[in-house]
Amino acid sequence: MKFADFVSPEAIRADLKAQDKEGVIREMVQALLDAGRIDPKEQESIVKAILKREELGSTGIGRGIAVPHTKHPSVDQLVGTVAVSTEGVNFSSLDGEKVQLLFLLISPPDRPGDHLRALENISRQLRDETFCRFLKQSKSAEDIAQLLDEADNNQFGS
Repeated sequence: MKFADFVSPEAIRADLKAQDKEGVIREMVQALLDAGRIDPKEQESIVKAILKREELGSTGIGRGIAVPHTKHPSVDQLVGTVAVSTEGVNFSSLDGEKVQLLFLLISPPDRPGDHLRALENISRQLRDETFCRFLKQSKSAEDIAQLLDEADNNQFGS
């Protein structure tokens, strides 16, 4: 699975404004709503589902990276977005570091394979230090989209 299969380019955010975990999640879900990828009536329910998943354990996986995600019946295919926080946000990460790179996923409950393949793709790419460094330095959504495209085309070492 490639980033192009689930990341909505119109929802990418290069400079998150939110200062905390819930705010970041709300801002990213709003980006998916603005891009027409989720039903406006389901926005709050999706935010709550992601926050409930965070209660099980932070999706801040370390090295400045978080992958908030949930399964939600309102989507019929995997949707996601990417965001960068230049300041970094406290995400209760495993290593205690602030999070700068965020990948948010929402998948239909009846498609767990897609969900797992997307998470696997994200984690594989994020093991590449060069990819992470370039993402953190991105100044625009277009820069991020181009990096994701390059990652999809195996331009990084992973």
